Amino acid sequence: MSDPLALGSLETAAAGGGPAGRGWVLRFDAVERAAHWANASLFLVLVATALPLYFPAVEAVVGRRALVADVHTWCGVALPVPLALALAGPWGARLRRDLRRMNRWGADELRWLRSAGTRPVAHADKFNPGQKLFAAFTAGSILVMLASGAVLRWFRPFPLGFRTGATFVHDVLATAIVVAIVGHVLVALAHPSSLRSMVTGRVSTGWARRHAPAWLEEQQRDAYAAGRP
Repeated sequence: MSDPLALGSLETAAAGGGPAGRGWVLRFDAVERAAHWANASLFLVLVATALPLYFPAVEAVVGRRALVADVHTWCGVALPVPLALALAGPWGARLRRDLRRMNRWGADELRWLRSAGTRPVAHADKFNPGQKLFAAFTAGSILVMLASGAVLRWFRPFPLGFRTGATFVHDVLATAIVVAIVGHVLVALAHPSSLRSMVTGRVSTGWARRHAPAWLEEQQRDAYAAGRP
């Protein structure tokens, strides 16, 4: 059960004063937003540089295949760097907390998973099950693409079977990643409040109450424990 006193305190503090119910809650801090947009930029470059490498018609327009291949390779190598830097020091406390949150699945979320998304999550956390699945897919894809890409780029130590398998895995997973990213962007555009939170960092308490009530209650408890006026 929500504590109305704590809720009013949280809203007023988050908004810097003003009537309760019209405040804002920090959803993503500057470190989380920077890591997200750095990774998004690298993904965009990887997709753009992959096109000339896979499609001769695009290569004929772009040219300079060796340079494109080098940019593609080193952007792939750099892909885990923003996340690693964001997690490395005390500045990454909120991101580490969110990663632990993404690895927690409640009974409601497991029922949603077993029902293939047909059963709603009654008391949603900060991230819904779809977002948790996308995060897990992205993390796993980065590791697999790094491994398979390394075999393709520095192929001499590897037997032909390894190179053939790495090519197949890299190509199929690249297609799946593009589909997932397009879906992610479309969902974000369809939910402007969620998209705005990755730009400004904040969501309204009304949005949080509707879409992430369990997380909002956690924020209320933290604010109350910190003794915010």
